[in-house]
Amino acid sequence: MTHFALVGPAFPSHFRALQAIAQRLVARGHRATFFHQADAAALVEPGPVAFHAVGDPARQAGTVRAMLARAANPGGPLGLKRVIGDVSLTTQMLCEALPEAFVHAGVEAVICDQMEAAGALVAQALGLPFVSVACALPINREPGIPLPVMPWEYATGPSALQLYRSSQQVYDMLMRPLDRTIAAQAARLGLGARAGLHDCLSPLAQISQTVERFDFPRQQPPPHFHHVGPLRPAAEDPPLALPLADGRKVVFASLGTLQGHRLALFKRIARACRGLKVQLVIAHCGGLSPERARALEVPGEVMVVHSVPQRAMLARADAVVTHAGLNTALDACVAGVPMLALPIAFDQPGVAARVVHAGAGLRLSARWCTARQIAQALAALLDRPAYAAAAREIGVQIGQAGGSERAADIIQATTARSPSAVPA
Repeated sequence: MTHFALVGPAFPSHFRALQAIAQRLVARGHRATFFHQADAAALVEPGPVAFHAVGDPARQAGTVRAMLARAANPGGPLGLKRVIGDVSLTTQMLCEALPEAFVHAGVEAVICDQMEAAGALVAQALGLPFVSVACALPINREPGIPLPVMPWEYATGPSALQLYRSSQQVYDMLMRPLDRTIAAQAARLGLGARAGLHDCLSPLAQISQTVERFDFPRQQPPPHFHHVGPLRPAAEDPPLALPLADGRKVVFASLGTLQGHRLALFKRIARACRGLKVQLVIAHCGGLSPERARALEVPGEVMVVHSVPQRAMLARADAVVTHAGLNTALDACVAGVPMLALPIAFDQPGVAARVVHAGAGLRLSARWCTARQIAQALAALLDRPAYAAAAREIGVQIGQAGGSERAADIIQATTARSPSAVPA
């Protein structure tokens, strides 16, 4: 039996993906524990996966909630700087607290989210084997692949390569506060130089929620890089219990757990769908007050709910309007549902670019698109079967990729082969 530590950023989608792997490992007789500040315990579902609080709870109270609020709506450059500052402070706290916590808890291997460097740094400092998991788009760098946060389409010409290089330079400039923190903590822990998150990936195994059909064509993936598809719990989604209108096509709209407060965007989506004579289901994930949610509703045309079982909802949908979160995009492909991507933040521009590249949907600007443009895009998705066919092709590959079960296989085999220190 191995005791696995799980370390990742305190975002709901990241914790859910890591927990899906952890549940598989626990079912095989292992132990699995999340390590993070106390407030992050709310992101771990009750069950066999444990949670261990680290750091000073008196100083941390309420900081996860505040960090998520800033990340959901960073605003301009100053707001973005604060979000990067939040990440930097969390990485510093974890790097300082995890060594003692891991030793005291008897941790033997670490499962690290690519977007949090602390797990990898501390694992290497303690000589523990660790595996990297890309819960978002992979951050692995390759000259011909744009960074996942960039909206660029895939191309191979000189101008495209220059665009990718230039945008990477801008990104690295913005991320300097985090990069400095990573470098300082690596030095404090006695490790070699680290330039950023991309320098903190496992030399043993790297796992991605994507599949090859849903990524730009990589020419230089690490030999230990594994596309396993969506990381989902073993339990099935509950059935869908919504009174959908008969005889109408169904459009599902969701902006995810952090962006569901965007009332103005939901209004544009609703206006677009009313002109198409479809049944629209909006899931705001708690982002709207009951009064605002009711103001969007139109009996028989627009239904607004707090949340729905997403996979069950997509199984009934004919198209989905999405913020281009990776989880929603992959679930839509499994259901064979074409997407209208309205990316807002994080790696969503990169996900949207991959949706378009794969032929599984269309993309518009969440900020600037009009109701008329949304209606035109949705009409194309509903009327042209090629979009749904492309989504289904990706879904077939996802069905063959192995998901959480294969991820657990890789982690179990890798850590069994590598019980001692990994290179610093």
